[in-house]
Amino acid sequence: MKVLVTGGAGFIGSHVCKALAEAGHEPVVLDNLRTGHLWAARFGPFVHGDILEIERVAEALKTHRVDIVMHFAALAYVGESISEPDIYYRTNVIGSLSLLNAMRLAGVSRIVFSSTCATFGNVDRKIGDNEAQNPINPYGASKLMVERILRDYAAAYGIGSVALRYFNAAGCDPSGELGEVHDPETHLLPIALQVAAGTRSQLDVFGTDYPTPDGTCIRDYIHVCDLADAHVAALNVLETGVFKAFNLGNGNGFSVRQVIDRVEAVTGRKVVWQAAPRRLGDPPLLVADATAARVKLGWVPRFSSLDDMISHGWSFMNNQQNKLAAT
Repeated sequence: MKVLVTGGAGFIGSHVCKALAEAGHEPVVLDNLRTGHLWAARFGPFVHGDILEIERVAEALKTHRVDIVMHFAALAYVGESISEPDIYYRTNVIGSLSLLNAMRLAGVSRIVFSSTCATFGNVDRKIGDNEAQNPINPYGASKLMVERILRDYAAAYGIGSVALRYFNAAGCDPSGELGEVHDPETHLLPIALQVAAGTRSQLDVFGTDYPTPDGTCIRDYIHVCDLADAHVAALNVLETGVFKAFNLGNGNGFSVRQVIDRVEAVTGRKVVWQAAPRRLGDPPLLVADATAARVKLGWVPRFSSLDDMISHGWSFMNNQQNKLAAT
């Protein structure tokens, strides 16, 4: 199948493109390259464009005879969403509406949507697919709005969709071909690795007084390649006129301090950190119950070990530094 991948030059989107190509599909990347990287869009045709450009997207869908869309193009910084909600609702909600209407123009009726555990808000237990969704920041709210739009578009226009709600994506392609490169970097694991590598002076731990065993936030980390596998599996359950949603996580929570300890153990380097005030919009606990994804998608994570995620990220980071040193 031919799959249009919006945001396919980004961290998760590029890994999904590689998984699609390895499964025998042809990914077509649509990306505006504001946060993505052209070097990561290497597994099929590339279209420079923005999801807000309805005619441009519809043309790409028609020209490449796309069968299915996978939608990753979005803004995803919780803190930024609180200070600048306007750009989040414009990009994530209006952009998704534009994409769906371009699909209608081109006669494409199936989509896999990159959603998030941030749609749930504060939950003090493992989160199942049917948990009440009460987001506490505009980022999560914007993604929940798109899920609702997908439900309505399924009922009104027959567009079938699967929303995959990620918990904390981490790790990198084990071959070192792809990895996590953000500017600015806000994710805990790559920041901790940068401190271990000596390219960043210290790590800020935002909040040490949460109601958790060591006072720091607990998150469920999921390897980006396992996320990619779930997207390929989702192709098999798409049905016209039906909306489905699945949580993607390992079901194990690690606190910020536990992550720092494991980074130090895997890399053999010290990670200097300091306590900082809590960030708005951060819940204390986010851990998935991904039973439905395992049963209904036949999805089995290959890299569930946090140490594997750290090791793969560390290898990619060192390879990147070696390449820069050689130029």
